[in-house]
Amino acid sequence: MNGLIVINKPINWTSRDVVNKLNKLLNTKKIGHTGTLDPIAEGVLVCLVGKYTKLGNLLTSIDKEYVAEIKLGLKTDTLDITGEVIEQKEFQVTKDQIAKVFKEFPKRYRQTVPLYSAVKIQGKRLYAYAHQKQKVDLPQREVQIYALELLDFHDDIIKFKVKVSKGTYIRSLIQDICTNLNTYGTMQSLVRTKQGKFNIENAFTLENVEKGQYKLLNVKEFLDYPIIELNDEEYKIIDNGHKIENKWQITDKVIFTYQNQDIAIYEAKKEMLQSYLKL
Repeated sequence: MNGLIVINKPINWTSRDVVNKLNKLLNTKKIGHTGTLDPIAEGVLVCLVGKYTKLGNLLTSIDKEYVAEIKLGLKTDTLDITGEVIEQKEFQVTKDQIAKVFKEFPKRYRQTVPLYSAVKIQGKRLYAYAHQKQKVDLPQREVQIYALELLDFHDDIIKFKVKVSKGTYIRSLIQDICTNLNTYGTMQSLVRTKQGKFNIENAFTLENVEKGQYKLLNVKEFLDYPIIELNDEEYKIIDNGHKIENKWQITDKVIFTYQNQDIAIYEAKKEMLQSYLKL
């Protein structure tokens, strides 16, 4: 069994919980996902099955879209509502002020990675430092904010939609937004609505999978690479995993088919094409 399945991850499940459940439902151990969601979060979790797990690197770098809620006036150690409150602050924020901060928020900036995250420093996960009450300098990453839209503001809750680059932490983004609003804030909810071309509207629940109501996508349905049908001679070369002359002038990757069956993905290396994944 090989393919891609888009799961609508339920709240209070880890991404690993979802993979473990799929292992049982699809009766295979070879399943991975392409972008962790915290237990508090829900929404699009792209999972790869069988040989397709090797395609993870092609999908983790694509842009993601979220809808999130900020609870104003609170700061927690985890930067979300599940953490321990470490600071509280009165806030006087108007909708116009929020809209101004959103409009002027940098499109590209260096974001501080949250302490409660799986990023490794000197071989140890940051959350391990947090649990052991050890001090550590938090790394920064350059991220891109492609779109930031205010959806609603009432009482102490700001609801917004954001499209971001790989590696962006919404919890950290919320902290930066609240700094610009001169208050504290913590993430109350998070829904990943989109990852690349995969939308939450087309995601399957685990209940769907359990009832057999799901679809595994093949590479031609989600990778935008040229598709080339091989002749008999070319097929023998590709089927054996050998390099082949790049007579098609491919600049990145290509999906080879034979008798309308997916055979392999090859990538350009100078004047040649070499095997990336045999399908």
